[in-house]
Amino acid sequence: MKRIATITICLLSALVLRAQNMTDLVISEVMLNNSSSIVDDYGNRSPWIEILNTSQGMVNFAGCYFSDDSNNLTKSPILKGDNRTKLAARQTAVFFATGDPSMGTFYLNFELKPGSTLYLTSNDGHTVVDSLFIPTDIPEGMSISKFAVDNKEIEFTDIKVARPSPYSINGRGEQKSKAETIKETDPHGITLTIVCVSVVFGALFILFIIYNLSGMFFSGKYKLKREKKESVTKSKAKTGTAAQGEIATAIALALNAEFGGETEAAIATALHLYLGDCMHDNESFIITIKPAASGWKNKTNFRKQPR
Repeated sequence: MKRIATITICLLSALVLRAQNMTDLVISEVMLNNSSSIVDDYGNRSPWIEILNTSQGMVNFAGCYFSDDSNNLTKSPILKGDNRTKLAARQTAVFFATGDPSMGTFYLNFELKPGSTLYLTSNDGHTVVDSLFIPTDIPEGMSISKFAVDNKEIEFTDIKVARPSPYSINGRGEQKSKAETIKETDPHGITLTIVCVSVVFGALFILFIIYNLSGMFFSGKYKLKREKKESVTKSKAKTGTAAQGEIATAIALALNAEFGGETEAAIATALHLYLGDCMHDNESFIITIKPAASGWKNKTNFRKQPR
């Protein structure tokens, strides 16, 4: 029964620990010999410890513990009831190892010693969240820091002695900004000037083309060109009609010279109308001219003698 109870407590502790994201806390930097770094609330340059929230959510580390003794992981508890223990995403908090916890929430009851290992324990009292070994050969004014191999993933696997950078993610302070990189590669600003001028003139050229095309469109130039094309098409159609009329006239003159009479002229006129798309019959390739119906040809309508 004791074994089952122990397993149950461990599982519940793990669930609580994961729910509060305690495992996302990292001891990111420790400074042992503080001769030129930050001062505490009392103006003293005390040894300090920095922790970092590597998650994307808030973590409340109240109730956790610091210790430099693996046999006593609850050596220096972090007091509850202080809102400053709620650490936002990718933010840091600094504790001072003064040996006097009565100085405040962020003061530990032990002092840092070279050659010791610092432990951060969860609020369950036995789960070690993170640890950091403090070398004995740290120069004065330097700190032992965990650097992120990838600042996007925030995986701190590179541990080395570096210049102290409290209240900031280690590594980002030493990374050169884009402005500094450009200053080194282009000290006279020639490349930057060429790029800026090219961008400006390129934008002006694009605007010129847009305004020119829009002006031509709204001024009606494209409409005039379209009207010219339509007039050319109509003139060609008229020319074709005139040519068809000349053909019909030639046919009429030939028929008149050969046969004479008005019938041939009517045939020529019908051909002209047909060729000019003015008249079509239902029969293909046949032109039919029908005389208008009249009752004068019916002799029964007339009386031989008047009454």
